Amino acid sequence: MSGPDGGGKAWGGRFDGGTDKRVEAFSESVSYDRRLFRHDIAGSIAHSRMLAAVGVMTPAEADAIARALKEIEAEIESGKFAYDISKEDIHMHIESALIARLGDTGRKLHTGRSRNDQVATDSKLWTRDALDRGDGLLVGWMQALVRAGRRHQNAVIPGYTHLQRAMPVLAGHYFLAWVEKCHRDRGRLADCRKRLNENPLGAAALAGTSLPIDRRMTSEALGFDRPAANSLDISSDRDWAVESVFVLTMIQLHLSAWAEEWILWTTSEFGFLSLPDAYCTGSSIMPQKKNPDVLELTRGRAARVIGDLTTLLTLVKGLPLAYNRDLQEDKEPLFDAFDTVEACLALAALITDGARLREDRIRARIDEGYLDATALMEALIKRNIPQRSAHELVGKLVGLCERKGCRLADLSETDLKAVDTRLDGSLRDELGVDHAVAGYRSEGSSAPGEVDNRLAHWEQALGLAKAAK
Repeated sequence: MSGPDGGGKAWGGRFDGGTDKRVEAFSESVSYDRRLFRHDIAGSIAHSRMLAAVGVMTPAEADAIARALKEIEAEIESGKFAYDISKEDIHMHIESALIARLGDTGRKLHTGRSRNDQVATDSKLWTRDALDRGDGLLVGWMQALVRAGRRHQNAVIPGYTHLQRAMPVLAGHYFLAWVEKCHRDRGRLADCRKRLNENPLGAAALAGTSLPIDRRMTSEALGFDRPAANSLDISSDRDWAVESVFVLTMIQLHLSAWAEEWILWTTSEFGFLSLPDAYCTGSSIMPQKKNPDVLELTRGRAARVIGDLTTLLTLVKGLPLAYNRDLQEDKEPLFDAFDTVEACLALAALITDGARLREDRIRARIDEGYLDATALMEALIKRNIPQRSAHELVGKLVGLCERKGCRLADLSETDLKAVDTRLDGSLRDELGVDHAVAGYRSEGSSAPGEVDNRLAHWEQALGLAKAAK
């Protein structure tokens, strides 16, 4: 077996006996870390070029290593590469294949590095690419949300608090709310990428090396901003993995909340939303059913991503400096979290583009729930009635409507004056959801002009042409 620092029967003289096959099976990671092969090869080529530049190997040797590594990469991509758990991980597989081709020249590659910094480098390179993919998928969902917002821009829908009807909002404003959440998610991805983008390569096992390596050269070659500063920290650091999965957890929580809301909206009880058939399934026994299974799985897979984050948090808790083999366990939750969120984001964009609000159904019930009550309260405030007094008066009017089985707009002037002599029939001009929406004024509100401006902002920011109304 080969340890993280290149020890073991295959890679050093310390051990006399062979490794127990059960230990090989217990310790291997190549079954899942093989997806790092491109990043391992890129890191190794950069490392060999640097070793040639500082005189540790010749340029011809570095060229031979680069060519052989590219051949190995092509073999892996074609599916012809043979894996053997006795070589433990993808890094040792690639190095073994290199040595089989080049002999002593291949044996020079690991000069000035350890598997500790090698694995950290490869994992960071993979995660950096995955963060960029995630950002692109978020942009795709944001574009779909903005298109939906423009498509249904002026439809008035109920806004909810406590899952109770609260105030009317424009549907465009509703879709823009999800855009803002995605925008914050993108900011977290960018922040995480910035902190991640420091080069571990050259830290070696934990203390650095006496060889004259140039860590700034490999940083530039691999697109890192700078070398990571402390070799002890490099060997133990998985902050970037934990932070990445935390950001993914936030994204998946937003996806889960969105999915939950749309699941509710597709029910007969709500009837607000029609989903495309391609993203729903039927029932094995009830022929009428159209089940929102993709949304339900999106909601359910939040549990997986939260579990991945919990795994990483527990993994790094209390580990002493520097490297410990526990850190091998970081990759499966890291990979799983990215895989899960990427799949959910891709489908979220497709579902959002294909879904349609049932505007006629929504409009038919829009007067339920006294959505214009707050607008009426604010109309009283404009008539110099203190807010708390206005709140109480409207509450009494709502109670009267409930007893009479009518809307606020249906109350007569006699009804109004019976509650308070300061109230008169002109207040009915302030009632109804359309008047309420038209009355919004504050920045960031559901005012028609605000919604139109924000849709235009995001259309420009996301490279979308303004849709025809």
